Amino acid sequence: MVRGPQLGGPERQVRNMAMTMAGDRRGPVAEVNVTPLIDVLLVLLIIFMTITPFLPQGLSAAIPQPKAPAPINEPEPSAIVVSLNSHHQIQINREPVTLGALGPRLESIFKTRNERVVFVKGDPDANFGDVAAIIDVARGAGVEKVGLITQAF
Repeated sequence: MVRGPQLGGPERQVRNMAMTMAGDRRGPVAEVNVTPLIDVLLVLLIIFMTITPFLPQGLSAAIPQPKAPAPINEPEPSAIVVSLNSHHQIQINREPVTLGALGPRLESIFKTRNERVVFVKGDPDANFGDVAAIIDVARGAGVEKVGLITQAF
């Protein structure tokens, strides 16, 4: 009588050797075969390397062109400085003027200027009331900003 393969025969040993390659563990070994994944990765790399030189460089966008620049009104090179000395004499940029003529003179100066800024420089020995009167006249003449010039200590 012919029997099938015996359980302890050479076929069982071959089957066990094929399944147990990881040492003393018994049963099938669950390992991922990464060779096909590396092949796919290399194929994708080659595809991207061959396609990249043919892609257009940059973006094409319709950008609005700037209009011609508007003419710039250049301010006068010197600032307007109203100074008051210890003898109660008022000067606009070293030009003597009286307190009564200060308002109309400032109005005539600022007719052509865009910025209405005046700097007031008072002598340390001058009365603060006189400096305040100059500031008041300048504000009445349409000056928007008044700056005070002080001496450095």
